[in-house]
Order: sequence, then C-alpha cells, then structure tokens
Amino acid sequence: MNDLQLKNYALGKWIAGSDQGQTLYNAINGDTVAYASSKGLDFEQMMNYARTVGGPALRKMTFQERGRMLKALALHLQTKKELFYKISWATGATRIDSWIDIEGGIGNLFTYASLRRQFPDETFCYEGDVAKLSKGGTFIGHHICVPKEGVAIHINAFNFPVWGMLEKIAVNLFAGMPAIVKPATLTSFLTEAVVKEIVASGIIPEGSLQLICGSASGILDYVTNQDVVTFTGSASTGKKLKAHPRLIEEAVPFNMEADSLNCCVLGKEAVPGTPEFDIFIKEIQKEMTVKAGQKCTAVRRIIVPENLIEDVQIALGKRLAQTVIGDPNIEGVRMGALAGKEQLKEVQEKIALLSKNQQVIFGNKDFEIKGADKEKGAFMSPILFLNSNPFKYQDCHNIEAFGPVSTLMPYKTTEEAVELAKMGKGSLVCSIVTANDIEARNFTIGAACMHGRILVLNNDCAKESTGHGSPMPMLTHGGPGRAGGGEEMGGKRGVFHYLQRTAIQGSPTTLTKIMGQYQYGAKYIEKDIHPFKRYFEELEVGETLITAKHTVSEADIVNFANVSGDNFYAHMDATSLDGTIFTGRVAHGYFVLSKAAGLFVDAKKGPVLLNYGLEECRFVKPVYPGSTIGVRFTCKEKVDQEKKSPEDIAKGIVKWLVDVYDETGETVAIATILTMVKKRNQD
Repeated sequence: MNDLQLKNYALGKWIAGSDQGQTLYNAINGDTVAYASSKGLDFEQMMNYARTVGGPALRKMTFQERGRMLKALALHLQTKKELFYKISWATGATRIDSWIDIEGGIGNLFTYASLRRQFPDETFCYEGDVAKLSKGGTFIGHHICVPKEGVAIHINAFNFPVWGMLEKIAVNLFAGMPAIVKPATLTSFLTEAVVKEIVASGIIPEGSLQLICGSASGILDYVTNQDVVTFTGSASTGKKLKAHPRLIEEAVPFNMEADSLNCCVLGKEAVPGTPEFDIFIKEIQKEMTVKAGQKCTAVRRIIVPENLIEDVQIALGKRLAQTVIGDPNIEGVRMGALAGKEQLKEVQEKIALLSKNQQVIFGNKDFEIKGADKEKGAFMSPILFLNSNPFKYQDCHNIEAFGPVSTLMPYKTTEEAVELAKMGKGSLVCSIVTANDIEARNFTIGAACMHGRILVLNNDCAKESTGHGSPMPMLTHGGPGRAGGGEEMGGKRGVFHYLQRTAIQGSPTTLTKIMGQYQYGAKYIEKDIHPFKRYFEELEVGETLITAKHTVSEADIVNFANVSGDNFYAHMDATSLDGTIFTGRVAHGYFVLSKAAGLFVDAKKGPVLLNYGLEECRFVKPVYPGSTIGVRFTCKEKVDQEKKSPEDIAKGIVKWLVDVYDETGETVAIATILTMVKKRNQD
C-alpha cells in the first residue's frame, strides 16, 4: 500500500481502503498529499460496533467523568497542535486560518468539559422544574434525559477539517453517545492526523469514535431511531440527505448546518471618521479573506446606506488591495489558497453567474502571488461586486460563491436593510455595525426570524468581539431556511440533541430514588448524627435534619436592620402598611434565611469545608413577630469534584434544600445552599 494512503479507523483498527481511491492535492503547490478510500469498510458493522462497544462504555460514565475526559483530551491535543499546523498548510490555510480550525476545535472540547458543572453527577440528567400533578403533592412529574443508545454520524465540510469534527464530537461524547465522523475527503488528511492522536492517547473509550476518510455512501441505509445524523455543507447536498427514506422511516434526528448568504449591515450613522465605519471595513475585509472566504459564516452580502456606497467601495478596495496572497509559509502572506482546484473552478463558475447582472468593482485574474505558482495552486483574488439595485437583480440573494467573494448593495431605510437581509432566505449569521442602540434594536428584532445569530458590533465591544464569522460553543450555531434549520453546539442546549427526554410520573419518594435528586414532599431519611459531621461519601440524598425552632421578635427585626442597613418601611414602620399585603411589621427575608442557617449549622470543625453558594431562594410567606420558625434541612444532590493536584483535598459539592416553615407547618422560605464537603477517603 502506498505510504500516502490514508487510513480509516473502524472496529478498533486502522484500515486502508482496498483501492487507491481519490487523490488529494496540496492546495498551495499542487503536489499529491494523500490518497483516500473507504472501499471495503462495512458500515453496518461499524455502526453496530459503536452501539455495542462505544455506547455502553460512555453511558456508564457520569457527566462529570465525561467532562473530565474532554478536558484531558483537549490538553493532550494542545501538545500536538504544531503537528496539525504543519499539515494544515497543505489545505491552503494561513496560520490564522489554521488557528481558527485547530485551536478553535480544541477550545470546544474545553468549553464542553467545563459545562459539566451544569449537570448532575449522574449518567443522565433532568430538565425543567417538577410538575405538581395532584392537590396533595403525592403524585408529581418530571423530565429525565438519557443518552440515546445509537451512534452520531457526522458528515462534515472540507473547510474546517479539525473544528468541524471536534465541535460536534465534544457534544455527543459529553452526552454519552459514540460517533462516526465522515470528513470531506478533500481535506481528510488533516482530520486523520487528529484522530490518530485521539486514538493513541487512550483517553476516550474504544468504540466511541470511528473515522471514514473516503466515501460514506450507503451509511444512512443502516440508521435506526436511536441514531443522530448531522450534516455540514452545501444546502443542495443536505436536502438530498435529509430526504433519505431510512431517516424518514426511522424518524432519525437530522441536524443540518448549510452554507448561507450571510450579510453585514452598516448603520446609517456609521459614516467615515467614526470608529464604527473603520470597524465595518476591517470586519468585511477579514470575512472575505480569512480561509480565502471558505466559511459557512462568511459575509456574502454587504448592505450599506445608499449615501455611503462610494465611501465603502473606496475604503474596502484600499484594504483588499493590501491583502498579500500566496504561500502561507512566506512572511507577510495574509491569504492562502482555496482548498483545491475543484473548489476554485466552482467559485469561478458562480462568479460568472453573478457577473450577469452586477459589476466587479475589485479583483481580477491579474493578481500577484507571493512564494508560489499561480498555475499549480488554487489561488484567486478577492472579488467585490456592486449591485446597485438588489431588489431587482436578485442573483446575489440566491447564488453563493464559496470563496473570497461578496456583493456590495445599497439600502435607504432600516426597514429596507431588514428586507434585504431576509432575502437570503435564511442565514447562519448576520451582523450590523452601529453605535445607535435604537437602530440595533429595530434591525435585530426585524431580522431575527431569518437568522441563527446576529452580531451587533460597535466600538464598545469591537476590541473583544470574536467577530461576525466565529460561532461560539455556548451559543447555537445554525439558522432557518437555506441555512438548514438546524442547531449545533449551543452549550447545554446542544447536549439535548443526543439525549432522549422522557416524562416520568410517580410519588416524590420514588422520583427522588430514580433521579438521585431530592423531590419536595419525599420521605425524609433521619440520622442520629448531624449531617455536617458526615463525609461526602456518607451522605445520602434525602437525608434530613429537623432543627430546633426560634420565635421571631421585634428585637430580631430591629437588630437585623441595624446590622444589614436594610430599613425598608415594611420592616420598620408599622404606620406605612396601608395598601400593602402586610398586616404588621414583617421580618426581613434575609433574616429568616440567616436565622435558618443559625438553626441548621453545626459550629464545630468537621467535613464541611465552606459554603459554596446559594440558589433558588424564595420568600413565600410573611413572617411576623411571634411566628415560630424551624428548618427541614435535606441533602438534595451530590456532585463529585476532581482533585486539581495530588495535594488537593478530595471533596464534593453537596446541595441542601433549606425549607423554612412556621408554626402552621407551612413553608415561609425555601432555598438551595451549596457546601463543599471533604471526603473521608483522600486517595
């Protein structure tokens, strides 16, 4: 087998295709980089392997363990990133292009690793609030979300061979679901290099990741209702895949993120000389040239007030003219090549179509290349069109040239800008550069229904902004209509794509046992020892301390007002209560909570290390002088924590339900407090 032959990772082994397959070329110099083939792979076996080997191993892990796994993987890949940079050069990418792809992808792993703090220390999670289904509270409902028992099939685009894979597998691995990754064959040599390092690390369970470098034609024939399919690429290909009979028959979730005709709008007051005008020009130039315009989020339509068209044309033309094109290894080069000659040909064909009813105002075939051969590499100049009548000539709203190509067009009013933005028929992202917040509001509310993300950019945030083209892991990435109607990433939201949400009903005690989280009204577990004297491992969910009681006095209210400085009239002036809900001076809510702490805290040194925080605090019934309060203090949930170093204390976070009640037995205040609790076992 040829040394340049890429290998697929399937069934726990690296397997070369049974034929040479497709030849992959260096986008800079035209040399052969690799050969890619998947011939001979058994896709049905691969999917069964993921379901029977990778899936069970991941589902045995808790969200905390999966999060720590992702963190370890991110740290490992960081040590290998220079290798990835070296390989990425052959895709035509500059160092900055590669940084977005490689370190952006690794950053997604870190983000989803940190997301574990929002999930329970369980193999599944719960969502939303309890539903009270009966008057007496003995019958309740909740939602749990368990990992699907299938495989996530990721069909990715050529433009981000690292980020495209890592941003997706970060989510499915965290959710507890294995993946089969099919990168675009054109740049799969870079994806293969990353997967080799992932497999070699031994950090993720066997069977949780497989790789297909060649064609994956036919793989959808074997999907079941427990699988999830994601696609990134052209809208036309996505529509064909989405209509696959097997997906329809099995009701398989299909998440599509398609290339779209994204736009950037210049606000009416952002005239030359303002910071916003300069920000706009810089942003457009960046979006046209980063990755040689080969981004699903790149700006394809530049929407500008009609009186500023000439100013923008001149300023943008000057900035584009400063873009040095060539071999990214050469000092000073700011734009590399397209990913291949096929892509170059496709972009040129789209440019020819766009040229029929709009004019090129920047860019031509006579551009200079630094350190490379124009004929051997897939180079092209940035192309800027002007469409003076975008409502009449609409090709710019329908045809996308997936390269450094964009169209400048005028608008008269904000309403027109919104209409033009919507004419893209659904986009991943649009942006508006304006210092006028009213204009920003009107445009955002008007355009939001047709866009997955809107960036409002001005001088206040420009320095730290990640820019128009950068989707962020904690926010959804996707869009309606032409953009595919899907959602990727999205922080916690994204995880639920790989989980089955199930409504469960029963008694509070039963649901407490099922969920591992105390449900209000469940039976208490009472111990002879104070819970603050018990180590993390020893505490049980549902374990409850019924405290001593305290009768509230006017002196309590006065003293708390003196200490806190809270002299609100309802606490201090009985003559001012007419027209209020109060029948007399009322105790401060925070006094009630503070006194509750005095009732449930054990003062002596023990396993409790510190108070970690307060959540979900409510004051639900007034407490007047003469009322007697007590506390039902219940272990609600436990979350394990990893040791950050060998010297660190082994510990976990315990969430406690603080239920403060009065002499009638009714709850007057309720909150969740968090304590950091030491483990008995410090190994």
